[in-house]
Amino acid sequence: MNPNRHTGSTGDAAAARPADGTLKSLCVFCGASAGVRPTHVQLAARLGQTCARRGIRVVYGAGGVGVMGALSDAVLAEGGSITGVIPQALMDREYGRRDLTELRIVGSMHERKALMHSLSDAFVALPGGYGTLEELFEITAWAQLGLHHKRIVLLDDGGFFSPLSRMLDHARDEGFLSDADRQLVQHAKSVDDALRLAARPPAPPTEAPVIGPSQT
Repeated sequence: MNPNRHTGSTGDAAAARPADGTLKSLCVFCGASAGVRPTHVQLAARLGQTCARRGIRVVYGAGGVGVMGALSDAVLAEGGSITGVIPQALMDREYGRRDLTELRIVGSMHERKALMHSLSDAFVALPGGYGTLEELFEITAWAQLGLHHKRIVLLDDGGFFSPLSRMLDHARDEGFLSDADRQLVQHAKSVDDALRLAARPPAPPTEAPVIGPSQT
């Protein structure tokens, strides 16, 4: 099977983002669990609904349950565009939903993250576990290395990411992050604020990177 098999007609146009910072495609990292508080899935639904109403394509991990399910259900209910990206091995376990606007099936987790990056103008992390945090930190490390200049935003309205934000402040204070590094990850407490931060024009690159995300 072709690892890049997909359905739908959406292409990779989001990789060429308009210079004015217009947000056309948003990658959302989030959990396959719902968490213990209903506010997590409610926030995901609000984000999905708002993106659909504003014509922003959502790119995510193709799951249909938990926070992922709430996000994708809301986009589809509003008639919005949503692209799921999932490795074949996970699809074979029936972890991916097939009713999305577009489904991209890839060969590995590394390909998954590289494709989600190339399809998206910015990144928002909703509450989640190891997978969500791993995706968040890898895309942030790529930004720190200058491999991309897209915005990265944490979104929660109940303090889920507050300990993480304090940890990043601590890493800066201990000399492991510069002030500029710390500013790579912003924290929003509402959908409107998250989309406003995500829509800020990317910082201009200082020099061309010698490698790209697909090569890491």
